[in-house]
Amino acid sequence: MIQFHTENITFPAIDQAKLSRWIKLVATSYGKKVGNLNYIFCNDERILEVNNEFLQHDYYTDIITFDYSSGKIISGDIFIGIDTVRSNADELDVSFDEELHRVIIHGVLHLCGQDDTTDESQAEMTRKENKALKILAEMYRAGEL
Repeated sequence: MIQFHTENITFPAIDQAKLSRWIKLVATSYGKKVGNLNYIFCNDERILEVNNEFLQHDYYTDIITFDYSSGKIISGDIFIGIDTVRSNADELDVSFDEELHRVIIHGVLHLCGQDDTTDESQAEMTRKENKALKILAEMYRAGEL
């Protein structure tokens, strides 16, 4: 079950059912099934609190993924800092929606086993994000979403 929540912000304009189908499709492409997956959209102050409390990091970020997966079932809590997503979109000159979708699937890729701790693994993560974003675009074009 995929659920979307907010803390301290207005809910972003997303179609939860459609994004859930996409997330499940991407997970399946990595041989995984979706268990309990919670997206928590929050402001920068909240994500900084989470980063400090659980990771002992004192900086803002766009995403923090807590992995509760077991075997082929991916589960977790994914905190998304909407303020940082918005500023990253501006900096990268992409739409807010595109950057939000990239971050949403970034968390799923972590749960599927992809890390981004080295330059090489970061490049691989970006490649996989782009592949997932193409799947999303194809789903929209085909009217599946």
